[in-house]
Amino acid sequence: MQTRIRFFASIAAMAMSSVAMANSDGLAVEMKALSESGAGASVGKVVLRDTKYGLEFVPALSGLTPGVHGFHVHENPSCDAKEQNGKMVAGLAAGGHFDPAGTKKHGLPWGDGHLGDLPPLFVDTAGNAGNPVLSPRLKLADVRGRALMVHAGGDNHSDHPAALGGGGARVVCGVIQ
Repeated sequence: MQTRIRFFASIAAMAMSSVAMANSDGLAVEMKALSESGAGASVGKVVLRDTKYGLEFVPALSGLTPGVHGFHVHENPSCDAKEQNGKMVAGLAAGGHFDPAGTKKHGLPWGDGHLGDLPPLFVDTAGNAGNPVLSPRLKLADVRGRALMVHAGGDNHSDHPAALGGGGARVVCGVIQ
């Protein structure tokens, strides 16, 4: 796990150094807290920028639970709750992880699984997320008309031992316009 964290930190550093080469405007996605009744209050924004290394996600989020969180692009442009097995589920209308190749496999952001699998989102002890993440296989054009999701727990980028990487409930979401 430490090796993976160091890798993500080095990728983030490369992304930060490449910001000058990126489209400086980027695309800001408003992120909202989720509940069974739908999207609620804003918790901040994530700016998406194309870089020569892939798509950079720069969060400016607050009020989150400290720790590592699963972070994904989901297929549908909705953060609404949806019924499943007779119960409303927060953010379920966003659908599954963005998987245009139909791999049906959770995987590493640079691997051969879902294209929407992103590096983890780190939230500090004050509840803030500000460390950028980089998805080397994505471009901004790929994710327009999708949802950006933060999950309650960490993500092991595998389908085992827990389905979909064990990220847990959908807690924050934004629609990528």
